[in-house]
Amino acid sequence: MLAPTVAKPTLHHLEESRSQRALWLLEELGVDYEFKRYARIKGRAPRELRDVHPLGKSPIITLGDDVVAESGALTEYVIDKFGDGKLRPAADSPEHQTYRFFMHFAEGSMMAPLLVKLITSRLAKGIPLLGKIIAGKIDGNFTDAENRRHLSFVESSLEGRDWLAGEFSGADIMMSYPVMAALSRAGIEGSFPNTRAYVARIKARPAYARALERGGPIFQG
Repeated sequence: MLAPTVAKPTLHHLEESRSQRALWLLEELGVDYEFKRYARIKGRAPRELRDVHPLGKSPIITLGDDVVAESGALTEYVIDKFGDGKLRPAADSPEHQTYRFFMHFAEGSMMAPLLVKLITSRLAKGIPLLGKIIAGKIDGNFTDAENRRHLSFVESSLEGRDWLAGEFSGADIMMSYPVMAALSRAGIEGSFPNTRAYVARIKARPAYARALERGGPIFQG
C-alpha cells in the first residue's frame, strides 16, 4: 500500500518585504514547503495576492483549507504545526513570557514608527521643500524619539544574552526585520553594540542565508 501523500504548506512571498521572516522560519524548521514569489508592481503588492487572502498582503501560508496571514499569527501557526517543541520556550518557563512579549512587540509597537519614518522620508523626497518641512516636524516631534526608544529597549534586553528569550526562538525571527530596519533606515544615531552583534548572529545562521538566497533582498531599494 502506498503511503498517503502529505500536503505541503505553500508560502506566498512578496519580494523585499517582512515576508522574508516566514521564509526564514520554514528554513529554520526544515519544513518541506512550496514557494510562490510575487513581484511588486510600482512598489506595492500585486492584486493576485487578493486571490489568496482578501487583504492581499504577504506573508500568507496555505495548507489544505487553512489560509494564514499576519506575520505573528503565521509564525505561531508554523511553530504549532511543525515546530515539535522547537523555537519556543516551554510554556511553564520564565522565558516564555519574554518570548510572547517580543512576538507581539515586533509588529504591535516597533514597526509603527518605522512605517511613519518610511512615509516621512518619501514625503521629503516627493515634495522637496514643503515635504521636508512637514517630515521634519513629524520626525522631530514623534518618529525619531520613538524609534530610538524602541532600539534602546532592545539594546538593554540583549545585555548578557545572545537571544531575546533565552535560546533562539520565533521571537528573534519576528524581531529581525524591525531591528534591522531601525539600525539601517531610521536615521538613529548611536552604536548599539548588543543589537549590532545580535544582527550579526542572525545573519550568520545558515537558515537565514538560505532564506535570503531564495527570497531575495529584504528591503526595497
